[in-house]
Amino acid sequence: MSEALELRAYTFIDSLQPQLASFIATVARGFLPLEDQAALFVEISPGLHINVLTDLVVKRTAAIPGMQIVERAYGLLEVHHQDQGQIREAGRVIFENLGLKEEDRLKPLITSTQMITGVENYHTHLINTMRHGQFLLKNETLLVVECHPAAYAAIAANEAEKVAPINLLEMISFGAFGRLYLGGPEDNIREASAAIEKTLAGLDGRPNAGKSLVY
Repeated sequence: MSEALELRAYTFIDSLQPQLASFIATVARGFLPLEDQAALFVEISPGLHINVLTDLVVKRTAAIPGMQIVERAYGLLEVHHQDQGQIREAGRVIFENLGLKEEDRLKPLITSTQMITGVENYHTHLINTMRHGQFLLKNETLLVVECHPAAYAAIAANEAEKVAPINLLEMISFGAFGRLYLGGPEDNIREASAAIEKTLAGLDGRPNAGKSLVY
């Protein structure tokens, strides 16, 4: 193999929350997840090797592939199953092939956070034209979180939904950076934002030499 494989992101989700499960089902082209299932998001570089990992996981476990994104630089795989053991076994198979461990992933970094309160109606229209999830309504609060690597946007969305009644507007979990758009009452959004920060800060990994911006 001409290029060394890098484990960019590895994140286990114990129980998919209703909005996140439905969002994935809206944008994914694979076999769609259900709420309360366990899930795994894995991001590697270079991207083409994700085909090999998908092949191994579906042959050796009962994990169900929901998303496979293959780019030149990055590859993303999402799998899910009702049995958490099947998802953890999928992770073991992936580590075995890569010759790596969970702590070899990059530590997640929040590169930018924006919180806009009392969103004006014209602004909500702009957001609503690009979202695949819920709507943003006039006078609600908008939270935009950008993270690196991209796949960590998924666990950020899931944990935010666990702690507060917010609306998941959009999630981008592949590419150079991940982005998460949430909407709702200001108090709920602030609670969700704190949960995101705590969750991502609690994941270990290799040092991530990036810069964070908070607006």
